[in-house]
Amino acid sequence: MSTITEAVDVDVPVRVAYDQWTQFETFPRFMHGVKEVRQLDDTHTHWVLDIAGRKREFDATITEQHPDERVAWHSDAGPDHSGVITFHRLDDTHTRVTAQMNIDPEGFVESVADKLGILTHRVKDDMKEFKHFIEERGTETGGWRGDVDRPAP
Repeated sequence: MSTITEAVDVDVPVRVAYDQWTQFETFPRFMHGVKEVRQLDDTHTHWVLDIAGRKREFDATITEQHPDERVAWHSDAGPDHSGVITFHRLDDTHTRVTAQMNIDPEGFVESVADKLGILTHRVKDDMKEFKHFIEERGTETGGWRGDVDRPAP
């Protein structure tokens, strides 16, 4: 299992950055290899990825979500991964968005990509693309302000 941490400072208020991140269907617009994300209900998403020319699908559960603070998830099946995106207000118009992901690569190609740092590079590029996407728009495409509390152990 590899842990990848990447942060990017965006020139938008924390509410705008957070609200955009809750619009999972827009992820293909700034995440390389993500072909589709469908929000099934408040806490479940279905993902379609293209990893090195191979189609992968999986479902994920949002395990914790608090407006303007964090979104955490884990995969239900398929590639084993989990993570949290946190949002830190720097001032009224700037936000630090931090991704921390735990990924357990499946198969030879993904394991090699992990060992060569390709997965880390991909997350870094995706965070830069999110910055470009939200700053160019200047506003979110939508938002979900609901709370999801972490399940009891």
